[in-house]
Amino acid sequence: MDINEIILEKVRRVKHVALDMDGTIYNGGTLFPFTIGFLDKMKELGIGYSFLTNNPSRSTNDYLKHLNDMGIKASKDEFYTSAQATIDYLRLYRPDCKRLFILGTPSMIKEFEEAGFESTMDDANDEPDAVVVGFDMSLVYSRLCRAAWWINQKKLYLATNPDRICPTDKSLVLVDCGSICSSLEHATGRKPDMIIGKPDPRMLNGIMERHNLQAEQIAMVGDRIYTDILMAQRASALSVLVLSGETTYKEAAALQPNPDLIMRDLAEFQEMILLAHSTF
Repeated sequence: MDINEIILEKVRRVKHVALDMDGTIYNGGTLFPFTIGFLDKMKELGIGYSFLTNNPSRSTNDYLKHLNDMGIKASKDEFYTSAQATIDYLRLYRPDCKRLFILGTPSMIKEFEEAGFESTMDDANDEPDAVVVGFDMSLVYSRLCRAAWWINQKKLYLATNPDRICPTDKSLVLVDCGSICSSLEHATGRKPDMIIGKPDPRMLNGIMERHNLQAEQIAMVGDRIYTDILMAQRASALSVLVLSGETTYKEAAALQPNPDLIMRDLAEFQEMILLAHSTF
C-alpha cells in the first residue's frame, strides 16, 4: 500500500469532522464561499461535524447567531468553545473555585455566570478563588492590573487558550489571549497554571465522547499548527491543516511531525473525502 492509499484509507475511516472556525470556515466576518457546500456534502455522506473554537469572546448563543447570520444553521450540541472547556475543567478538577476574576468580554463573563460561577469586581476587597484570562476584546487597563495583582497573590491562574492573535479580515492585529498572558507573565513572573483550549486534547476528546467515536474516526481541521494540528496529533486524530488562515505553506512544510494532510482549504479537503469514498 503506497502513501496515497494509506492517506485515503485514513480519510475513509472518518465519521466526524471537528472544525476550527476563524481561518477555516470564515475569516473574521466573511464566510468562505465553500463552507456551506462542505457542510451540506458532509450531511449527504453521513459524516457528522462539530465547531471547535479557541475564541471565548462570544458565548455559544452568540456564535449560533453569528453563524445563522452567515447562513449556517447550527445547534448548541455542535459547539464546543474554550470557555466551555474551562468551565468543564473547573467543575471537574477545581469544584472549590466558585468566585472568579475573569479577564474577558461581557459575553464570556455572562457564560461563566450562567454556569453558576460568581464574577468578582475590580476591587482589592472582592477576593476571587481563581483568575481566568481569555480573549478580552473589551480589555481595560485597570482590570489587567487587577488580574496581575491576584496572580501575584498565588491564586489559581487559568487561560482559556494560547492563541497569540485572532484571524481577521480587518486592517489590524487582534491581540489574543496568549499575548495578554505574555503581558501578565512579564508583570508577575507567572505563566498560567493551565491553558485549557487547543492544543489540549481534552477539547477533542469531549467531541469523541459526545459522539461515541474512536480517535481514527475523527478529523481535526484547522489553520493553526500550534493549536489545531498539535491537538489532533496529541489526540491521535486525523490532522488536516488548511492554508486559508494563519499558516503559510512554507511553515506547514517545515513542521515536524507533518500533519496528515495539508490542504488549500475545506473545498480541497472535500475533494479528498469524495475521492476516498469513490475508491472504496
